[in-house]
Amino acid sequence: MSAVAEGTAPPPSRPGRSALSLGLSHLAARGPAVPVVVTVLLLCVPAGSAGPGALPGVTPADVCSGVLVVWCAVRLLRRSPPRRATGRPAPRALTPLAVLVLGAPATAFAVTTAASADPAASLPGFVRYLQLFVLVPGAVLLSLRDARDARLVCGAVVLLALIEGGVGVVQACTGTGASYQGEHVRAVGTFGALDVMGMATAVSYGLVTALACGLNPPQGAGRWLRPCALGCAVALVVPLALSYSRGAWIATASACLLLLALRGVRTTVCALAAVLATGVVLVGGLGVATQELTQRARSITEVSDSPDRSVTDRYTLWGAAADIWRESPATGVGPKGFPEHRDAHAALELSSGSDTAGAGVPFQREPLLSPHNMYLLVLSEQGLVGTVALVGSWGALLVCGLRRLRDARRGGFTRRAVDCGAVATGLLVWQCVDFLYGDIGGPSTVLTALVLGVAAWWALSPDAGAETAGLHTDRRLGPVREPDRSPAR
Repeated sequence: MSAVAEGTAPPPSRPGRSALSLGLSHLAARGPAVPVVVTVLLLCVPAGSAGPGALPGVTPADVCSGVLVVWCAVRLLRRSPPRRATGRPAPRALTPLAVLVLGAPATAFAVTTAASADPAASLPGFVRYLQLFVLVPGAVLLSLRDARDARLVCGAVVLLALIEGGVGVVQACTGTGASYQGEHVRAVGTFGALDVMGMATAVSYGLVTALACGLNPPQGAGRWLRPCALGCAVALVVPLALSYSRGAWIATASACLLLLALRGVRTTVCALAAVLATGVVLVGGLGVATQELTQRARSITEVSDSPDRSVTDRYTLWGAAADIWRESPATGVGPKGFPEHRDAHAALELSSGSDTAGAGVPFQREPLLSPHNMYLLVLSEQGLVGTVALVGSWGALLVCGLRRLRDARRGGFTRRAVDCGAVATGLLVWQCVDFLYGDIGGPSTVLTALVLGVAAWWALSPDAGAETAGLHTDRRLGPVREPDRSPAR
């Protein structure tokens, strides 16, 4: 996932240079990708540690993502020809297709906000949607110059997953996690009990990324990369299971099955056998949360026969969201409008809130502010206008990404970046499936925006298949280096 993983030799060291200075020089060479990596790693900062002067709900990762967007905008405004001395290309502007894919949701968000009953109340929701689905993904798309930059971000995602997963396993084993069925055994990592999906999301991203890299190692990668990546993927199964997140389980299984299917039937069968053996050892042999995991998995399909309380609330909220949409099918009730209209459309069996406790948080009841289904949330708040634009944008990314991955496997220009394509496609599939069982909210939402940016880079960037910045794709000629327009000396 770094220069070593690609088989490229690091620059020769100079006498007197320390390992730290060499590491910093390697990192500096990745330039625009560094803010993306920093944003990912800032998610390790424990929830609530932003300081007394911080805005409520704003995390260090949120601030860094804003800095990333501003910095990317400044780089575009100050575009200049590449310099002969460095060979670094000028920042590339968005392609017409990228402008369409990212601009359509932005326009739809603006229309639904203006059409809402209270545009001022919908304005914070408009800004949040714009940040997560347009600005941050666009900034990531422009910041990743080549496959090496993308692999650096992938490495940061796996590192985040390992850190959060390690913290989560310790929480589950020591009884310091979030409350689950009266016991503090739910792994939540540093995200805390108020964002129980945070660790599950981060771990799932890391698992899918590691599996994709293990199944599709870069050309020239060291022999250690495949077993290391696959080992990380297997290790992350444990904290994912201990998160008790049904949506993350379903989405991870879907993404992993896709990645395995792309590698062939034999690989799929072997991987499923390995996962089954790991589950038998952990649950059957070591007795790791056997009863809790079995009951949680069974609750996914229990709808009418003694369903879990959370399942009842979820389906009740889904029905309320559908009723809200029927009242205003074109533009919905406006961003952030679901909580205000929820009680008028929800059935009486809906709970007043969800119980939250553990992991440093005292017992409290959190209000149910969303239907826990991203598609129904957008449909109820932004109607068909917002839903068609946003879901259409994701569909375009998925189609373009799959086509580019197919071409890469057939030996096209992007053949040296098959690992990046597999990661981007797997993460996008994970997100699309997870949105059936969840929505945005909490500190981990910034990570979702970054992942969508990686998917947008693979699907839309002309540089997605380049190993070196400054190369772009020409449909007839393949990789073409940017011309040097610097004046002759």
